[in-house]
Amino acid sequence: MSFAIAPALAAMLRAARNVLVLTGAGVSAESGVPTFRDAQTGLWAQFDPLELATPRAFARNPRLVWDWYAWRRELLATVAPNAGHHALVAIERRVPRFLLATQNVDGLHAAAGSRALVELHGNLARVICSREHTLVSTWAEPADGMPPRCACGAWLRPDVVWFEENLPPQALAEAQRAAEECDLMLVAGTAAEVYPAAALPLAARRAGACVVEINPQPTPLSGDMDFVLRAPSGVALPALVAAAWP
Repeated sequence: MSFAIAPALAAMLRAARNVLVLTGAGVSAESGVPTFRDAQTGLWAQFDPLELATPRAFARNPRLVWDWYAWRRELLATVAPNAGHHALVAIERRVPRFLLATQNVDGLHAAAGSRALVELHGNLARVICSREHTLVSTWAEPADGMPPRCACGAWLRPDVVWFEENLPPQALAEAQRAAEECDLMLVAGTAAEVYPAAALPLAARRAGACVVEINPQPTPLSGDMDFVLRAPSGVALPALVAAAWP
């Protein structure tokens, strides 16, 4: 599928010295990763999201929440990075300064080869202690179906940001700094409705950056963008790379 890129945008990317990218669920959906709510099918359709993704839900029913995330981890074993992920790796290799801030928890950007990466909402493949919030590198599923326990005795939990929780301060600060310093920002596959990540494109625009939305559908940000590419990221991003570096 071909997609036309404005020569002015291609020239801006080619000349950019500092690029920030914000990605959301739409980028991963092209690899077959269901969004949080799309994954609530079958057995999981009966649950309210607040029963599956809050600290209080985990305290009340740790086995249910652990099983939900274990099932989602199994889904990720069947997917791979798509053309959009790989195009972002190509951009990273070509510009002097680059940061990719993602709201996705599937690890596909890292799998594709992205290195300058902050995961604003965590990563499904990692687990942390629910009490100390320290990363636990080795763990095993107990035979009783309950979550595994940390050495301190607390349950282990997925290293993801749940409802009612704040984003990791260091990751958010790095993304906010990049928004204030970049000269070009790409916003791909996100409806830009979840704050504080959704504020990053507006911060970049206030700082004078060129901001580009890549999304098949209009979003609340669309009217404030310098360029809008109405296509999936797996189509628009490779076309953008090819146009900037023919």
